[in-house]
Amino acid sequence: MEDNQTLESFNFKQFEDEAVAQLRSGKPLEGKDGILAPLIKRLVEASLAGELDAHLEENKSSNRRNGKMSKRVKTGFGSIDIDTPRDRNGSFEPQILAKRQTVLGEALDHKVISMYSKGMSYADICTHLEELYGLLVSPATLSSITNRVLDDVKAWQSRPLESVYTIVWLDAIHYKVKEQGSIKTKAVYCVIGLNRDGVKDLLGLYVGENEGAKFWLQVLTDIQNRGVQDIFIACIDNLKGFAEAIESIYPQTEVQLCVIHQIRNSTKFVSYKDLKAVMADLKEVYQATTIELAEQGLLQLSQNWNKKYPMIAKSWNNNWNRLSQYFKYPKEIRKMIYTTNMIESFHSQLRKITKSKRVFHSDNSLLKLLYLVFTNQKKGWVAPVKGWKMIQAQMIIIFEDRFNQ
Repeated sequence: MEDNQTLESFNFKQFEDEAVAQLRSGKPLEGKDGILAPLIKRLVEASLAGELDAHLEENKSSNRRNGKMSKRVKTGFGSIDIDTPRDRNGSFEPQILAKRQTVLGEALDHKVISMYSKGMSYADICTHLEELYGLLVSPATLSSITNRVLDDVKAWQSRPLESVYTIVWLDAIHYKVKEQGSIKTKAVYCVIGLNRDGVKDLLGLYVGENEGAKFWLQVLTDIQNRGVQDIFIACIDNLKGFAEAIESIYPQTEVQLCVIHQIRNSTKFVSYKDLKAVMADLKEVYQATTIELAEQGLLQLSQNWNKKYPMIAKSWNNNWNRLSQYFKYPKEIRKMIYTTNMIESFHSQLRKITKSKRVFHSDNSLLKLLYLVFTNQKKGWVAPVKGWKMIQAQMIIIFEDRFNQ
């Protein structure tokens, strides 16, 4: 291509014919030996030449061309050497490829962020980019690329929420994070809400110290400040003070303790030979069709096991008011609220992606990865939950005065 060839005079038909011919000859599209990198080189250089022509035309003076300078630029299709034209006055500021720019376009950034969101380490991403595209990228460069997600995270964390959520599941997941030279276990507080259309959403992710009711109070205050005026049912584990924290912000909310957590705690110290019998008696409680039958089962549980395991029945009795909320609802709603399975399923997806990350370098590095995992998951959260039409009809009857507020 001649030095003075601009984008307007660039022969796109020749460009297309060469690309097709090379594809037919078996050359790959991308990668170190692919056809796109050299073709992109020609297109960019033609664009730069056109920009310089326009610049010289706008600044009619003694200014003129002053040769070219070559620099290596990374693209999503491989590294290319671009000959960038210069002007004598040094006033030319190209737009398609700025003076100090070494990465062309957003394709490479998107590839990096996509790989990072799937749990790949920076070392693995570096190896991948070098093997497939011949790109030598440092972990520091990758970190700066993924850090661009933090602006999206901040915007997402402060976005307005809906005024009413029918069911909200709240739970924490734990990770190890470096902080001031030591490694600490941090809790990530997660809140999933089901709106009045039956569509679930992650209302927030909050990184704090080990899980506690005091921090949950801050979380609840935040979602209230972002517009949540009412929650019908909140599903939680039996963390001390958690239910009271919810009720202090949302006094009308009915708190349902997770029955599965209660069962796990009940059987934690039961000997193996008694486990089957204890579980059979517990099923008579939590699988009962009415609260009356459940309370009869709880009485029988006390009679059968109080001597050997006195804490089982005592724990169920102490927490019964919040454990038994689900009995007042039809079976379709019961199934959704008697456990925190909705949020634990989300946590399992987080663990699947983050399992290779033993320690995170900061709260932000943890938060940006979890946010990226969520954005991938959210693609499947666009439709109402199964059976929502019936559940919605039941909710409208039960919470008639609050459903449409």
